[in-house]
Amino acid sequence: MKPIGGIFYNVPQTFHNASDLCRIPPVRTLISARTRSASNSSMQAGTQLSPGTLYVIGTPIGNMRDISLRSLDVLTGVGLIAAEDTRVTARLLEYHSIKKKMISIHAHNEAAAVMRIERALMEGYSVALVTDAGTPAISDPGALMVKHIRNLGYEVIPIPGPNAAVCALSAAGITEPHFLFYGFLPASPPARRRELQQVKSLPYTLIFYEAPHRILECVTDLAEVVGGHRELIIARELTKLFETIRVCQLADAVQWLQADSNRQRGEFVLLLTRPPKSAEDELSDRAQHTLKLLLEALPLKQAVKLASDKVSRLSRVASSSGRLVKPRPESCASSISAPMSASPAGRTTSMSGSVV
Repeated sequence: MKPIGGIFYNVPQTFHNASDLCRIPPVRTLISARTRSASNSSMQAGTQLSPGTLYVIGTPIGNMRDISLRSLDVLTGVGLIAAEDTRVTARLLEYHSIKKKMISIHAHNEAAAVMRIERALMEGYSVALVTDAGTPAISDPGALMVKHIRNLGYEVIPIPGPNAAVCALSAAGITEPHFLFYGFLPASPPARRRELQQVKSLPYTLIFYEAPHRILECVTDLAEVVGGHRELIIARELTKLFETIRVCQLADAVQWLQADSNRQRGEFVLLLTRPPKSAEDELSDRAQHTLKLLLEALPLKQAVKLASDKVSRLSRVASSSGRLVKPRPESCASSISAPMSASPAGRTTSMSGSVV
């Protein structure tokens, strides 16, 4: 990844143009005959298929080589592949020299396709479920099928694979550990703004998907509803030739998109950083830190009481002055009137306040 003018472009070290990418052999042809014979037994042992089983497989989101050996083994071994668009999946299968019977399953025929999958499973076939890109049932068709097949008592096995949201998050440099994946916002502007009003104050990084023809109006609504002070990461065309990851203030995002029409092309992942912590949040964090220090020297009951009294005083000061007053680092220790002593044996305290 090379930064150019604040934009990160994926520049392969050994490829000079798109034709070079086309000449790369599939994953399987890169394995020598000796390596293939040595690894076949272990791969087969790890990917032995079960009859009457549905396999949910994540497929590449752009680069056809972003697929696991286990996924290729399953696609080769199943009796039937249920694909969102058989034409798209056919290109992936052809690239990896796989020939397999397919049926189409998408948002408009998912209920009918489920019946066909059920019949195949009843006859003892194993079935693979794939979408055009990424993991099925994650902002893509598949959830209805998985629920129905599982309710019938058949085994459903996930085969991990690419996911655009996680891919973007891993390269965004966001240090906040918690995030909320929303997916696609409503296409209607009024409905989209209502949804943004509902989620804008949540204390997590928010992850959205967006289509190229709505990206401008979506980012415009984000700026108007949320405000321009928060950071937005725009990730487009991930794993593809023109992959771009842009980090900017929300107030500047629309202008950046409008500066070059090419920036509005492709599939988008938008990551909105969490809102700044309020005074109440900081008090809550300070309460946990104070309690942790007190527990090193005092019994649980006494430590909780002292921590509660200290936070209550800080809260009153913050409310009366309109701002959060930060005590000196030594103030927590100065509140301990009892002598330092070892914690009672066997005491267990949970300090977890995280939201997963």
